[in-house]
Amino acid sequence: MVDGIAPTCRVVRSAAAYEGKQGPTYAGGVSAESVGARAIWLGTIRMAPGARTKAHRHEGHETALHIVSGEVDLWFGEGLREHAVARAGDYLYIPAGVSHVAVNRSQTEPVVVVGARTDPNEQESVVLQPELDDEVPGAAP
Repeated sequence: MVDGIAPTCRVVRSAAAYEGKQGPTYAGGVSAESVGARAIWLGTIRMAPGARTKAHRHEGHETALHIVSGEVDLWFGEGLREHAVARAGDYLYIPAGVSHVAVNRSQTEPVVVVGARTDPNEQESVVLQPELDDEVPGAAP
């Protein structure tokens, strides 16, 4: 038993949406809170048209993302100098501790992502890095 929840297979209805410390809207599915998960969080992430995250990293936890719809610019690494673009159907991997900012450059379409993190509490490992917020070209935090 973990936190009063007996280990068993479960169907989890999407939880109420919430705004993460780093900006986008999250809807948790599998987590420590919902099923007593010990090593994973799985849910959806939605970025409104023109939105971006605050500069941040996930201390000690890996992130895997599947872009369901839209297109996201990912700025990452030291000084956020590296750049990649992921489109619907693509997957993104973000190693533990890597600084990053995600940007939805579309002014009309949201970005919808299914995300998994090795942090069952999802927001606990978020470390905001305001000193990097201005490093992303053309995107105000």
